[in-house]
Amino acid sequence: MKKSFETSLTELEKIVRQLEDGDLSLEESLKLFENGVKLTRECRERLDEAERRIEVLLADQKGNPVLAPLETEELPGSGNGLEDDEIY
Repeated sequence: MKKSFETSLTELEKIVRQLEDGDLSLEESLKLFENGVKLTRECRERLDEAERRIEVLLADQKGNPVLAPLETEELPGSGNGLEDDEIY
């Protein structure tokens, strides 16, 4: 069974923290790095899939994408209470 995007992302964040700590042997670091690359690819595939699904949902009857302007209060740093470093 495939892991959820959130689970994969949490595992990837844990790997990054472990690698940044620098307390691992070279072999352990390489193993974690390889797993991190795998998780990154899985996350990227999930995001690409989600993007394709959104494009289908937002297409008009002819299949052309319908673009709508993004409201400024939805943008990071636009006074919506979210800081830029809170956005992943």
